[in-house]
Amino acid sequence: MNGNILLVILIIIGLIGRSNIITSAACILLIVKLLSLDRYLPSIERRGLELGLLFLTIGVLVPFASEKISARDVLSVFSSWPGIIALTGGAIATYMNGKGLELLKVDPQIIAGLVMGSIFGIIFMRGIPVGPLMAAGITALLLKVVSFFFKM
Repeated sequence: MNGNILLVILIIIGLIGRSNIITSAACILLIVKLLSLDRYLPSIERRGLELGLLFLTIGVLVPFASEKISARDVLSVFSSWPGIIALTGGAIATYMNGKGLELLKVDPQIIAGLVMGSIFGIIFMRGIPVGPLMAAGITALLLKVVSFFFKM
């Protein structure tokens, strides 16, 4: 199917699902294609994730810059159960991201399923896309669980 048609379909799905992120992203990519700026698509693909994660990280770190989180708050992370659990969650998430990267290197065509699953999650589950690495990491875990139980 033509890339332009797929982008228009994604725009329609985004509008129906009230997902501004999907709609905007598909519109921008369609404009890039219609302006014959396809040569920039590899750069957008390569650097888009990095830029998205950069802005996501900036957004998360704003409370430090605005001093809504103090040094005392940071230290309390090490002395409270929610803080210790958050540290554990962060460590597990980064480990899973590494496993996701390994999976994408071994089985790169899985990205199509990750993208479609992310779109489904954004539109129907009101999820927020934070990147394919975590989706790939969860996929790697699910593949291990399924192969363990079904001896695949």
